[in-house]
Amino acid sequence: MGLPSNTNHIAFLGDYVPRRCGIATFTADICESVAAELPDGQCIVGSVNDRPEGYDYPERVRFEIDEQDLDSYRRAAEFLNINNVEVVSVQHEFGIYGGPAGSHLLEFLRAVRMPVVTTLHTVLSEPNEDQREVMKQLDLLSNRFVVMAERALPLAVYAASSSVGRATSLDQIDGELERL
Repeated sequence: MGLPSNTNHIAFLGDYVPRRCGIATFTADICESVAAELPDGQCIVGSVNDRPEGYDYPERVRFEIDEQDLDSYRRAAEFLNINNVEVVSVQHEFGIYGGPAGSHLLEFLRAVRMPVVTTLHTVLSEPNEDQREVMKQLDLLSNRFVVMAERALPLAVYAASSSVGRATSLDQIDGELERL
């Protein structure tokens, strides 16, 4: 994968298995893939809970966020800051974070003190006012965007009023990896 050898502590935020949803599976898969590429590094996960009792998570999950509890987003950010995480990979979908259009996530992003790479799992062609505002804030608080398909890039740039240079697609990443 060609990750920098000096990156040692990466966090992933999103749903996580055993929760049954596509983002949980994606987060687990990307975390395990990165961990395999960085055998001397540490990959940890923060999982978002949609129910009070949470889930029986594997050891990789080091902290949990209560979807509707704004304070738990702040605590999660502080956990990452205290533990010297170097970069956080956020899995974004409007429906998995609390608040209007998932706006509770913004509290977390404002509090972390490391680079943020946000993967947009859904890019809307016609976001409502709340969704557009969340996208604009995501643009301000993220160092990089990743979208699932190249055809979503223009929509992501439009929805977030973002610069196309900070966004990439998994299609592009796959192409770059094949050339290595």
